Amino acid sequence: AARRVLLLGEGNFSFAASLCGTAGTYVVATCYESEEEVSRRGRAAESIRLLRERGAEVVFSVDCAKLKDHFLSEKGEFDCIYFNFPHCGRKSGVVKNRELLAHFFRSSAEVLTEEGEVHVALCNGQGGTPADQPQREWHNSWQIVAVAAGAGFILSNIHPFKAETINGYQCTGYRSQDKSFHVEGALNHVFTRSTPLLYFKPVVCLIELESQKVSFQAPQVLADKINRDFLKLNSNHPVWTVKEKLTAELSQAFPLQNIDCCLSLLHQGHLKGVSHSNIFWIIPSPQETPSTEEMSSGLANAVLFSHVDFCRDTDKNVQEGYHMSKQYYLRPSLLPYAQAIIQRGTFLPGTLHVLSGPVFRKCLIAPYSMPVFHEMVLVCAVKRGTENSCIQMLVNNIKSSICSLQTVSSFKLNINLQEEKSFETLELNDFTAFESQLSKIKYFICMEKDTLGFCEKCCVGITRTAHYELLNGELVFVFASLNLDLLTMLICGIADWRMLWTSDKRFLSQFSRGELRLFKNFSLYPPSYVHDVSFWVPDGEKFDELAFHTIARWVSGEMVVSIQLIDSFQQAETGRKSLCYRLTFQSCDKALSHQKVAEMQLLFRKEISQHLHVTLR
Repeated sequence: AARRVLLLGEGNFSFAASLCGTAGTYVVATCYESEEEVSRRGRAAESIRLLRERGAEVVFSVDCAKLKDHFLSEKGEFDCIYFNFPHCGRKSGVVKNRELLAHFFRSSAEVLTEEGEVHVALCNGQGGTPADQPQREWHNSWQIVAVAAGAGFILSNIHPFKAETINGYQCTGYRSQDKSFHVEGALNHVFTRSTPLLYFKPVVCLIELESQKVSFQAPQVLADKINRDFLKLNSNHPVWTVKEKLTAELSQAFPLQNIDCCLSLLHQGHLKGVSHSNIFWIIPSPQETPSTEEMSSGLANAVLFSHVDFCRDTDKNVQEGYHMSKQYYLRPSLLPYAQAIIQRGTFLPGTLHVLSGPVFRKCLIAPYSMPVFHEMVLVCAVKRGTENSCIQMLVNNIKSSICSLQTVSSFKLNINLQEEKSFETLELNDFTAFESQLSKIKYFICMEKDTLGFCEKCCVGITRTAHYELLNGELVFVFASLNLDLLTMLICGIADWRMLWTSDKRFLSQFSRGELRLFKNFSLYPPSYVHDVSFWVPDGEKFDELAFHTIARWVSGEMVVSIQLIDSFQQAETGRKSLCYRLTFQSCDKALSHQKVAEMQLLFRKEISQHLHVTLR
């Protein structure tokens, strides 16, 4: 079938005439004025005649804000809509033109195919994006990306509008007159539909725990992430591909054994180096499946588990009426599972054992701070006295493996091995192409002794040694922990960790057949919105900033990218303390409008008042 193209606001139809000759394209060219008014413009009559001769449809008196009224659904939706240099006419200001664009985008959404494109050409500076040179101040621009987001569109491409390359094109309509205007530096903005903003329902997980089937409510902040199965066999996800390629590279140097099965999501007991406040505490229910009543009242259950989630002390839960015989939490690391296997004596000396899977931790909102990521743990048992050579061999092979993967991107990694006191650090230093995206963060492998902590800023992970006396003699175990998500971001040029979790098929389609390549962003210059919230902290209580950030994560669906404390005040008379935080909202893959953010902010205020017992100002 021919590609249906709709052109709006044609001044003299010269652009439509140039496009009409394209093979496989059915053109519907329109303008706001009547045929009599348009025919008086230079070249308009000739262009209209040419369009009709070539089989195009020419329609007059079409309002871009009411497209559904002009084009009935039985004629089919449009694959592409062009609106070149829209304007309200005469000396209308930026506010009126934003309103025009807002009506246009909402109307276009009603007649566009699901995978269709909307092309809007604007003069230099009007759009308000960094692509404009020079870029106008935000309040003085048409704010086209934010306006389009209100109708569910994202900016997927932007390129110069080169009028000189369009055969026969002549711009007209300056201040509603038959006069040309300057199009030097003009830009064509290409918009596509965004996947909708999702409001995740509570998720009930069914697992086997200590030979008994149990269910538990996933923390709301993890509702869309806990069962994604990135690492399942033959997954197209780049995290899986990085893991498989790393494993294949390492298998060239070590006998290798995967231990990915039977690793429970829930863990019990003390984990050295991980704070209780950073853990997602869980109360499992001993039942095979949730009852109909429980499923229907899932929202109430989500609030209950959110309350448990925000408490710092699980003993308090028991005092408030929560009954559990044992304390469980979502695993913050896979290292304890490696230790458990070692203690069972099932390790083969000289073999590199590999464990991988998602791990979960509460954390403050920061560019590379993730509440869930995929960890790969490497463990090797060697005879005492040979551990240093094993460490060196493992480091060298991890280095070479990473270098072999980074060939998909256009930058080079500078990897240097350094020694510092009791541990060694392998740094992947800043490099030119990624410096602006990764800021000042350092990615490294560090080798420590006798610790089980996990370094928050660690992309390639931590390697450490531990000593165990086994029946067949003393062995030394070398551990390496790799953050596969951050490695994938580094290798594929993905600037935002949230993109790894997107439901938009345009992400995975770039990594089909297990290939790694440089990621091409499909949502450019997403708008950001700033909201402040101030409140009184309860007397005598320390404010729980981690819980504050966690609420912001789940209320916004990970749309909050920054939280900054901008003011702190304490009354001299009463001693009451007031805090003011600034929240920045921005999506990396979805259309986020000002209205949606305002709704999130209202809900956020309600939730912090209820859960943190603050008094809003």
